[in-house]
Amino acid sequence: MTPTANTLRNLSVSRAMRRQVICLEQDKSIGHGINIIIKHKVNALLVVDSQQQPIGVVSKTDIMGAYYAGLPIDSPLEDIMVSPPLFCKAADSLETALEQMRSHRVYRLYVAGDQGEELVGALAYPDIVGMLYQYCRQCEYSHLNRKKHSGESESLRRFKVKELMTAGVKSLAAQETLSTVMESLSAYRFGAMLITDESGLPCGVISKTDLALAYKRGISTGESAAKVMSTPVHTCDAHSFWKRR
Repeated sequence: MTPTANTLRNLSVSRAMRRQVICLEQDKSIGHGINIIIKHKVNALLVVDSQQQPIGVVSKTDIMGAYYAGLPIDSPLEDIMVSPPLFCKAADSLETALEQMRSHRVYRLYVAGDQGEELVGALAYPDIVGMLYQYCRQCEYSHLNRKKHSGESESLRRFKVKELMTAGVKSLAAQETLSTVMESLSAYRFGAMLITDESGLPCGVISKTDLALAYKRGISTGESAAKVMSTPVHTCDAHSFWKRR
């Protein structure tokens, strides 16, 4: 069994989850939802009913789908939410929570208290990655502990970017439409798409956040990627060592 598997099994959800859960009532508009997502820098909202009971989830992917479908920006969140939200318990292991995410093909779970229905947090993939990074900084496998483990350098070595990256980057030309960008993001299950210029060189990036803002501003899905892409493109050397920021 790998050290990572052991770590996931031995750590509880409560160690990695976020305590703050951003909720919004089901009758609030998609435009209002976009404002809240941008303000709190989150990828999804928990949708609640008039009694503040969780009834669904709206993610940036759902907002992108509404934009692609031409749904009016003032449509209620309940029209695009995915229901019901999925829950785990704070005492569950991270391994159990991750398996639940995989089996349901979702990126986040909401966390209920161990004794009842009380909502106590949210858990997403980035939270688990962040937890593992912090945890392994202190574990015997960390490169930071090399001095204590001289002679075991092979198992304790640092990872280079090229060992972790996905090769064969997908990209689209700057003149492609936003509809095409959304189709590609959906097809590849990406969070962002690299945009290239006439020479095929990277000139921008379009994320789901960029698309949500374009939706809010009333930009047509027939406009070019160049109109909403973020610049410049930030890069790193494939031979540099990986470090979470």
